[in-house]
Amino acid sequence: MSERPVLSVQGLSVGYSTGHRIDPVLHDVSFDLGAGEVLALVGESGSGKTTTGQAILGLLPHNGHVLAGSITFEGRDLTALSPKQWRGIRGRAIGLIPQDPTVSLDPVRRVGDQVADVLRLHTDLTAEARRDRVLELFDLVGFTDVERRYRQYPHELSGGMRQRVLVAAAVAGDPGVIIADEPTSGLDATVQKQVLDLIDGLRTKLSTSIVLITHNLGVAADRSHLLGVMQQGRLVEFGPTAEVLANPRHSYTQRLLNTVPQRLTLRDRAAAAPPADDVIEVAGLRKVYSAVPAVDGISFRVARGQTFSIVGESGSGKSTTARILTGLTTATDGQASLLGTDVTTLSRKDFRPLRRDVQIVYQNPYSSFDPRFDVFDVVEEPLRSFQRRSRGHRKDNADRVATALESASLPADFARKHPRELSGGQRQRVAIARALVVEPQIVVLDEPISALDVSVASQILELLQRLQEERNLTYLFISHDLAVVRAISDHVAVMQQGRIVEQGSPDDVFTAPKEEYTRRLLSAVAGRDLASSRDAA
Repeated sequence: MSERPVLSVQGLSVGYSTGHRIDPVLHDVSFDLGAGEVLALVGESGSGKTTTGQAILGLLPHNGHVLAGSITFEGRDLTALSPKQWRGIRGRAIGLIPQDPTVSLDPVRRVGDQVADVLRLHTDLTAEARRDRVLELFDLVGFTDVERRYRQYPHELSGGMRQRVLVAAAVAGDPGVIIADEPTSGLDATVQKQVLDLIDGLRTKLSTSIVLITHNLGVAADRSHLLGVMQQGRLVEFGPTAEVLANPRHSYTQRLLNTVPQRLTLRDRAAAAPPADDVIEVAGLRKVYSAVPAVDGISFRVARGQTFSIVGESGSGKSTTARILTGLTTATDGQASLLGTDVTTLSRKDFRPLRRDVQIVYQNPYSSFDPRFDVFDVVEEPLRSFQRRSRGHRKDNADRVATALESASLPADFARKHPRELSGGQRQRVAIARALVVEPQIVVLDEPISALDVSVASQILELLQRLQEERNLTYLFISHDLAVVRAISDHVAVMQQGRIVEQGSPDDVFTAPKEEYTRRLLSAVAGRDLASSRDAA
């Protein structure tokens, strides 16, 4: 580390005003960050990670206040800056890579113009010089055909490409520090690795310091020099990453490390289950969009009570397969049978009776809830869709909703809450309760934990396993998280460009993969050695 840190946070406390009082949410946080160093801040949702990043950027909400402490950048205290002074710092001296490019990028403006905005605000370059600089930045972040990329709109780019645009915008002002707030959340393993490699390469080339906010312990283990563990607004552990991981001192850090997916023992595969009937049978299934196959002749079978996982990069055909099996998309060719019924020949109307037996849990439950509904209405909705209106149903439905909430480990009084009042993990439990309320036999889980922090994700996985054992449920699990898939699956299929290139037991696929594509997926997984290093310690 240099003699004087680039960024020094000392005794930082932050609170939010509600009415006539201020509620503290961040307490006495302190750390130093040297030139070219990466500090990873990890912890559960609500632990204070993002609030810390917002304070460093001067982007606290209107009711957020720095109550005590200092934030010093290159010797200058930032806590006393005026809004005008902040505009000269933010984006130029301190950059931001936000979590969600879909939200952060203007959908009606070309991406090149959006990056050029940073240069317009912080330099005196001419319009032509700004354009030339953006093209250089696009080349720097790994784009080919940079002129074409400049002219494109966000919807014309993949998730990984949109994230590269945000990285280009973050480095445009040559900042000394970049706050990277969950920069790879929701990306599959290979794209995540590409984006992290890009950020790390730019850090090395530009000597930029990075505060990496993440719930992914594997990413923190692989990509940081320093690790800060946050709990309930406090920095409960801080030090060199290797030392913290090898010898965690705080009980909360120990608990976090014990919930990484590689360490979960969710299923005892040693005890051989008796043969069961196949409730999902897929043969030669194809789906073609505009002469391009999204699903190209795949076949697999799933036995009752088992978990069949489909993994692969974005665009590999995972979600299209799930949509066909849930009657949301029609197949072009082939067969897909659920509980003995060929669903490829059914219209949406004809598929409707099967929806009692086949339910789906989405990646983002909040977007799948009717915004007018409270939790009771959300969970009751599937029941109403299968019932004729009568007074007797309302009482029966109340009992069934209460039972479903209890099954998802939620108290009955949650029924009158609104989803916006709940945490991400609680919303996902509501989504599970909604799927369970009609007592299905098959549940399709489409990236159900990708947006959750590691400890909450572990709780949801354990809940799903318990429900499967109690109800003999069959799961079709769609995911790009290979560590999770290995922990929970009975059988795994690897998809690439619409085809299943490899399938088998988790031990066979992940320990001795036959295909180069599978090996490439596995090599991209962050923190692969995290669990083994902890076991050795």
